[in-house]
Amino acid sequence: MIPAEFEYTAPTTLDEAVAALNNAGEDAKVMAGGQSLMPVLRLRMAAPSTVVDLGRVPDLRGIREDGDTLVIGATTTHYEVLHDPLVAQHAKLLAEATGTVADPQIRHRGTLGGALVHADPAGDLSAPALALDAEFVVVGPSGRRTIAAPDFFQDYFTTAVEPGEILAEIRIPKHTGWSARYEKFHRAAQQWSIVGVAATIETDNGTIRQAKVALTNMAAVPVRARAVEEALVGQAATAGTVASAAAHAADGTDPMTDGNADAEYRSHLAEVLTRRAVTTAVGL
Repeated sequence: MIPAEFEYTAPTTLDEAVAALNNAGEDAKVMAGGQSLMPVLRLRMAAPSTVVDLGRVPDLRGIREDGDTLVIGATTTHYEVLHDPLVAQHAKLLAEATGTVADPQIRHRGTLGGALVHADPAGDLSAPALALDAEFVVVGPSGRRTIAAPDFFQDYFTTAVEPGEILAEIRIPKHTGWSARYEKFHRAAQQWSIVGVAATIETDNGTIRQAKVALTNMAAVPVRARAVEEALVGQAATAGTVASAAAHAADGTDPMTDGNADAEYRSHLAEVLTRRAVTTAVGL
């Protein structure tokens, strides 16, 4: 199909982008890489009055260090995240998950910020962001504010970004030396996850010092598997420890039933994939 008619603007600074978005009114849409927005426009599931393209704002792209924090611009592409040495060193889980996103063509055009703001519960990057305790810096007419990951994801395709605001950067505390694994189950290659598990682990001489585990598509938003984390921390990194902890993967979740899987099957997948992810992360 052909999209409905809309105005198009491509600002070159963040201030210009915020002004353009607010001048366009509540029906405007922001475009980063366009990999989520363009299909929606073509199907006329959205008919914005104006599309504000962030692709020409250099301050929104790039990866840098800020003390103990890794800072990733919102329009940094998946390809750049996947191949950046800072991400590999300090946020291995994000690199692991990014490598599972769609295909090379999508990874060259799609952006980290765009995927996170889209907030698809089956998207592969929200759970890693939650597990890594990411913070999201948004900019609007009232200035900048920072949103913690648990508060950022609010519902299906809904985040805490207010109308008139733009996600500027993602800030991730460095997890240097932590091992990581992202496991997902999908019906066909390059499809959305039916269930995914993001796990990053810090070990010391065979003992699990810290563990962070988050689940994809087990609720309307990504969720931390707190019971799994608590069962792992302080324990020896053994197959028995991992299996016992993974049995709690679905605790407190609210998985949906749809054409891909029912809630019971998703709960089973959560346990299986958690066991696989943690087992790989601890090197068993």
